[in-house]
Amino acid sequence: MENLLDEIFNFQDLSGTFSTTDVVLGLTLTFVLVSFVGWIYQKTHKGTSYTQSYVQTLVLMALVVDIIMLVVGSNIARAFSLVGALSIIRFRNAMKETRDVGFIFFAMAIGMATGTKFYFLAIVATIVICMIIYIMYRFDWYSRPMTSQILKIQVNNEVDFQKLFDDVFVKYTETSDLISVDSVRSGMLTELVYSVKLKKSSDNHKFLGAIKTLNGNLKVTLITGYNATDL
Repeated sequence: MENLLDEIFNFQDLSGTFSTTDVVLGLTLTFVLVSFVGWIYQKTHKGTSYTQSYVQTLVLMALVVDIIMLVVGSNIARAFSLVGALSIIRFRNAMKETRDVGFIFFAMAIGMATGTKFYFLAIVATIVICMIIYIMYRFDWYSRPMTSQILKIQVNNEVDFQKLFDDVFVKYTETSDLISVDSVRSGMLTELVYSVKLKKSSDNHKFLGAIKTLNGNLKVTLITGYNATDL
């Protein structure tokens, strides 16, 4: 009976690389650290793409990486076999924010550190990196002032739009550039997309009203902060 309990609760006999204490300590520490990372992500996230499932995936992924590192240990053959097994996984969901990719690598690094028993490194790295993330968020590092806006105008197909809005742009904007011309509503209308920089004295309602007067009161959309918000 005693031998049976030893086999159940002492993994070191089976793998020679980790014990029950390593498993419990690694998984517990990983969960605590990545939960803190998830909280930092939640508090510092901007835009509208935040999802609860993404943060939960970070926690789950770090725990799985911790287990993988325990399984691999220092066995090279086992490491190559795991690489081959994991290579069949394909991720088809594109990241809406490049920042999210950084958090994925962050969670993986924590799992790798705890799985290889670098507990002090995992704790210190998590605290320092989270502090840096929060400082960048708090003081809005590397941000640029919003200078340009996106203007979408729908017009009838028979309208000559090349110089139709020139007078309005001269009156209300500092710069205006035509970005694209698209066919919308099954080809019934043409949508013009401009990048515009409004004058400081310009009134958005008067500007849009002047545009609607010229396009036959069709849809006009002015998007502000498009480079900081997920569309």
